[in-house]
Amino acid sequence: MQLTIATLLGDGIGPEVANEAIKVLEAVGKKFRHGFEFKRGLVGGEAIDASGSALTEETLEMCRKCDAVLLGAVGGPKWDDTRAKVHPEDGLLALRKDLGLFANLRPVKVLPMMVDFTRLKPEVIKGVDLMVVRELTGGLYFGQPKKRWQAPDGRRAVDTMEYSEKEIERVVRVGFEIARTRRKKLTSVDKANVLETSRLWREVAIEVSAGYPDVELDHMLVDACSMRLIQKPSYFDVVVTENTFGDIITDEASMLAGSMGMLPSASLAGIPKGGSSRALGLYEPIHGSAPSRANQDIANPIATILSAAMMLRYSFNLPTEADAVDRAVIKALEDGYRTYDIMEDGRTKVGTSRMGSLVAERVLG
Repeated sequence: MQLTIATLLGDGIGPEVANEAIKVLEAVGKKFRHGFEFKRGLVGGEAIDASGSALTEETLEMCRKCDAVLLGAVGGPKWDDTRAKVHPEDGLLALRKDLGLFANLRPVKVLPMMVDFTRLKPEVIKGVDLMVVRELTGGLYFGQPKKRWQAPDGRRAVDTMEYSEKEIERVVRVGFEIARTRRKKLTSVDKANVLETSRLWREVAIEVSAGYPDVELDHMLVDACSMRLIQKPSYFDVVVTENTFGDIITDEASMLAGSMGMLPSASLAGIPKGGSSRALGLYEPIHGSAPSRANQDIANPIATILSAAMMLRYSFNLPTEADAVDRAVIKALEDGYRTYDIMEDGRTKVGTSRMGSLVAERVLG
């Protein structure tokens, strides 16, 4: 199989961790006889420096023609001026919108060897394995009007939270489809006691549930969900929610696994069936660009490597290959190798490049 991947390495540690994911994908290609062609493009701060735009039309067109997109990370203090007309994150938002990447999948799985590493009691996080499905192209981040102005009584700003029935229906359906391949339990998270968009969200979720009688649906307010994630995270199987709520609770949930450097994500333009898909997707770690860690060979590439595994599963429909990468990561950790962020006494500390090589070696067997 010949597949083309747009590689947007980005800023900070982005190039370092993305290159390790590429290394692992090349090992997969060698092991399973697939051809992966990597096409380079600019996004975020590096694109602003080169062209004045966070995402050029040239890069966007390249992404449209590829089978999937691999992203490192974007942003950094260099481009943090709130008064600037262009920000690195604008490129990421433009990618999501233009490519129709409406469903963001963020798995949170506490691996056995990581149970004692997190700040929570082992009995609370042991066996946690959940998936958050976040709506990605609507809500506050895209709603209009969105503006800032000077009023007689001082500065003012407005953002608009807006959702259509169609936007809600398609992402909720993604949640149901994924729940069908897991424990058949879907929690829809909203703020229906206050927000009209959430009341519509809950109504649509109930309507969609009629087509999935085998999946249990429950509803939870976002503040209650935030508490339950810490109190009893094993309660959750699949969580589906809107853009802003999903952004916040997935960062919270990432702490269950011990480090944001461990958690991947996928953003899909289609609805997966039976746990797989051939839809266009963008794959990236949930962490940021961590510029203070850049160019030191210390960043944890596991989240990006696991994002590549999600690419194999959801965009290329190669579950065997995806499983091979997942197992290789677990084997490297079982063998005692750790990057600085997950380092424990008695383990072997390695850098970014070495961790990528360890995983690639285990893919090859």
